[in-house]
Formats: sequence, C-alpha cells, structure tokens
Amino acid sequence: MGTKKKLDQALASAKGLAADLKTFSMDTNDQQAKQMFNQLSTSAENIAQTLQNRVNYVQQEEPEYRQQS
Repeated sequence: MGTKKKLDQALASAKGLAADLKTFSMDTNDQQAKQMFNQLSTSAENIAQTLQNRVNYVQQEEPEYRQQS
C-alpha cells in the first residue's frame, strides 16, 4: 500500500473518531464525560487537520500521487 493511500486511510479514521467522540458527548448527561468526549473530539479533529495538511503536501510535492484519489 502506498503512502498516499495510508495517509487517506489515517485521515478517514481520524475524522470518524472525531465524529464518534462528538456523538458520545451528545449522548451522555454526565457533564464530566461530556467534557472529556469534547476534548478528545477536538484532539482528533486536530490530528485530522494535521493529516490533511500532510496529504496536501504530498500531493503538491509528489506528482505521482495526484492521480491516486
């Protein structure tokens, strides 16, 4: 599996995790758990953004990856 494909999979996983954690936050009435899930969701969103930046960089710097979307 190529680097671009691995990055795309990691990015999708991070986005999915962030969404799941946000849902957990909305599904609980426990304020401490809600805060924890929101913080974890924010961390996962930051990871997703970092991965997205890397994907963008790879696409710009490595022409062979531009056609692998």
